[in-house]
Amino acid sequence: MEKIDYTSRHHQIALYAKALAHPARVAILEFLAARECCFFGNLHDVLPIAKATVSQHLSVLKESGLIQGEIKPPQVRYCINKENWDIARDLFGLFFNDLKKIECS
Repeated sequence: MEKIDYTSRHHQIALYAKALAHPARVAILEFLAARECCFFGNLHDVLPIAKATVSQHLSVLKESGLIQGEIKPPQVRYCINKENWDIARDLFGLFFNDLKKIECS
């Protein structure tokens, strides 16, 4: 059987999947998607986790490109990165559509 090389598409899907791999990050994304933007304090107020843990989850989401942060001293404002959000939605849609076509025996 021929080996498969990982494509940039594989890496991008894996990056987004990793960002979605924790319930706190999913909750953060849902919270941000329902708003234009919000400040760190607002996020911390609605999540049942410590500030340091919220920061760690925000870092993972920022590294994936699904959210972006803007420093508005003395706070940081977060919002969905709409361009990457659309890319992630399309990649996952195509990925799951392609898998649906595969028949397992």
